[in-house]
Amino acid sequence: MTHLKEGDKAPELNINDQNGKPHAIADYLGKKVIIYFYPKDATPGCTVQACNLRDNYSTLQKQGYEVIGISADSEKSHQKFIEKKQLNFTLLADVTKEVLNRYGVWGEKKFMGKTYNGIHRTTFVIDEKGIIEKIITDVKTKDHTNQIINN
Repeated sequence: MTHLKEGDKAPELNINDQNGKPHAIADYLGKKVIIYFYPKDATPGCTVQACNLRDNYSTLQKQGYEVIGISADSEKSHQKFIEKKQLNFTLLADVTKEVLNRYGVWGEKKFMGKTYNGIHRTTFVIDEKGIIEKIITDVKTKDHTNQIINN
């Protein structure tokens, strides 16, 4: 779905985290960052994916990665999700869908015969210079960390 390719410069963020703190790509220059887009807080697949990243966060950090999750949910929804599942990484609230559109992950989806607009579950691995190293569109929620570090 995304129009971005590996080797492209990562689009800007300019959205707030669960605590209202703004984040930008420039904040992460010099670090490797995993930005994963997911449909909705506290839904079954999104919870499995978030918990997989939570449980493997120390492994990702040892390899130099920061983890950021982004959905269209509010800051308050993110706070509840983090507290309920004890997530140990940042969630950004893109309620205006500007970043979702910049990354090309917002668009038409089909489920059970219905067509609607939503977030396509996609992960971007970005290097220290802000360049997209890897794009994962076929996300395996239960084994997402291995997809990130082993492919």
